[in-house]
Amino acid sequence: MGQAITVTSRVGSSATVRLFDCNRSLTGMAIESYGSVDETGAGRPPDVLARRLFDLGATRVSVSSSGVTVEAPESAWATLEPAAAAAIEHLFGYYGDDAGWAPDALRAIGVEPVLPPEPAGD
Repeated sequence: MGQAITVTSRVGSSATVRLFDCNRSLTGMAIESYGSVDETGAGRPPDVLARRLFDLGATRVSVSSSGVTVEAPESAWATLEPAAAAAIEHLFGYYGDDAGWAPDALRAIGVEPVLPPEPAGD
């Protein structure tokens, strides 16, 4: 459940920058900019996405509407680019191995999920 995001990526003005264009908005009109994982705040979608991108190796993240700008060492992009695209694509997923909000994904960012109660037996 949850809508997958279609993502395309391109090299930015520097080889250390990738621009990820999404088919849906991730924020309002404000630019959310993060210089470190310590700046990722509580749990809004751009905060969660930035935290996940930092965990993958990003050094700076900006999210504005349907665009995500990620900075990382040039040598990291061969493995980071597909992983970052997958993190963005599955940000709003709730179930499955790639789901952004699945219990294991939440635990990976330090959030213990509250699972629904088991159905009562008849």
